[in-house]
Amino acid sequence: MPRIRQLTYQPPRSAPVEMMSFAKLRRLNSGTTERADFHVLGVVRRGHGSVSADFADCPLAARSVVWIRPGVVHRWDDLGDLAGDLVLFVPTAPVAGGRELAAGPSASACWTADAEQWPLITAALAHLRSETGAPDAHTGDLLGLVLSALLLRLAPPSGVDTGHRLFHRFRAAVEEDFRGHHDVAHYARKLGYSSRTLTRSVQAATGRTGKDYLSERLVLEAKRLLAHDRLSAARCGERLGFPDPSNFSAFFRHQTGIRPGQWQARHVPEGE
Repeated sequence: MPRIRQLTYQPPRSAPVEMMSFAKLRRLNSGTTERADFHVLGVVRRGHGSVSADFADCPLAARSVVWIRPGVVHRWDDLGDLAGDLVLFVPTAPVAGGRELAAGPSASACWTADAEQWPLITAALAHLRSETGAPDAHTGDLLGLVLSALLLRLAPPSGVDTGHRLFHRFRAAVEEDFRGHHDVAHYARKLGYSSRTLTRSVQAATGRTGKDYLSERLVLEAKRLLAHDRLSAARCGERLGFPDPSNFSAFFRHQTGIRPGQWQARHVPEGE
């Protein structure tokens, strides 16, 4: 059985940003489930279609935006008659506020761009398209600025109160350590706060406890490993730092309602 595709960024002329059309994606798309090490940002001008991102279905229509971040398991289910632009870029390409947006793992995967902002968004896309076609695009500095302007214009809803800096530090620490540390106390010590203070910050920013946030991140990675890497439940639990397979299976079942093997059987596409 073939492995689901792992995509690695292969930029033209060593440029950190590339653009393509949905028409080109239709020609290249094989319908398989993929996981990339780069960002894929799609902006739809017209048409209808759908994409699956981290096992959630995202319908696409005029003014739809889909942002597939590195590591997200995704599949273009229906490219239909979609017309618009796709922007492919490495994590280090944006600058300033754009880089902060790109670094935030909780931003929405799919949303509808604001109608009032739409003319400015299409202008930013046109500018970026011109810069990616320039002879000196490989320098990257100007591309990073124009890309960041586009990201800021798109303004992805994150579901997080951006005023809580401690939460953002916690989120970054979780991305670094969640495979080996499943307790909030570890992150409180790492960040120099009490567990109570950290928990209050996470709840204020997200409406969830620190433990819930950690559990959701672990479950998401487990699903990615089960679906993309085809790991067994035992290997998946080992990769995520659980002491034994039964402990991981119990955790996964408590969070999702089914055992890891059952979830894998339901979500690995037949024939892949």
